[in-house]
Amino acid sequence: MSDVTKSATDKESLPFSEQHYFSSYDHFGIHEEMLKDEVRTLSYRNAILKNKDLFRDKVVLDVGCGTGILSMFAAQAGAKHVIAVDMSNIIEMAQKIVDLNGFSDKITLVRGKLEDVVLPYKEVDIIISEWMGYFLLYESMLDTVLWARDHYLKKGGLIFPDRATMHIAGIEDGEYRSSKLDYWENVYGFDYSPFIEIAKAEPLVDTVENSAVVTTSGTLVEIDINTVKLEDLAFFNKFTLKAIRDDTIHGLVAWFDIWFPGTDAKHEVYFSTGPHAKYTHWKQTVFYLDDILDIKRGESLEISLANRPNAVNPRELDIEIKWDFKADGDNYRAHQGTHNYFLR
Repeated sequence: MSDVTKSATDKESLPFSEQHYFSSYDHFGIHEEMLKDEVRTLSYRNAILKNKDLFRDKVVLDVGCGTGILSMFAAQAGAKHVIAVDMSNIIEMAQKIVDLNGFSDKITLVRGKLEDVVLPYKEVDIIISEWMGYFLLYESMLDTVLWARDHYLKKGGLIFPDRATMHIAGIEDGEYRSSKLDYWENVYGFDYSPFIEIAKAEPLVDTVENSAVVTTSGTLVEIDINTVKLEDLAFFNKFTLKAIRDDTIHGLVAWFDIWFPGTDAKHEVYFSTGPHAKYTHWKQTVFYLDDILDIKRGESLEISLANRPNAVNPRELDIEIKWDFKADGDNYRAHQGTHNYFLR
């Protein structure tokens, strides 16, 4: 039985925000939730095992390996060796699982921050990682994947997944908005309205039914992980959403789509976390607007969205949304607004 290779990095020596982040992955429950997310886990398995020719005899780096499931998929696909790196305590359990399943000679587990550890190979052929967070970029684990790409990936090497896009649309969500915001106007007979601004500033991570979507969708950002730079992850974009029916807009819903490379188009794997797709543990991210907008089919809502890492804790996100709605025809109605949201 092998032992986890430990780095010089000590979790207690890290800033509190980093300690909190890595400690959150020490617990069994979060890994159970991710493993039981079949869209997530089977997409990775299909992307790897359908492309055995890409993995055969290759050195693979698994960034943020968790329980080691992706590392074992890579070993199953014929990888020469897999280096699995994670800072959280769960890597001790990953070692037991790797040993139990007969991959001790194929998978080396290294505990520590990737930026600080010394790997047994100077370069790797493939990087695999399940780095996505809520609103895609929450927790900023993609930063570490890009660091791995720039320091370890061979020229012409592959990254699984290698593309991501984010999308946003308007939704009718009156009942939930009322329970989340209007509730504070009367709490057992008391006025708790100061909480409304706090509640509005926190995006809601939850499942949105596709029937609640009122508009076309807009693309927030497209990320090519082979070439994107760290500074590109703070982005600003403008787009127009068109109403697909007469309805009311209470907020905006955001989601992301993921693509994996393949030997050809037939072997590429894709999944979506949108309201139209099968449930994933990422759900969707909802931003409630200050205004409630009555919109008619074909009318347009102009949106601009700015996203950037929080200055104090870059794993958290600061998001600013501006909207501009002017109704068509004789029934003129205009709404403009700006709201700052904090994904913590």
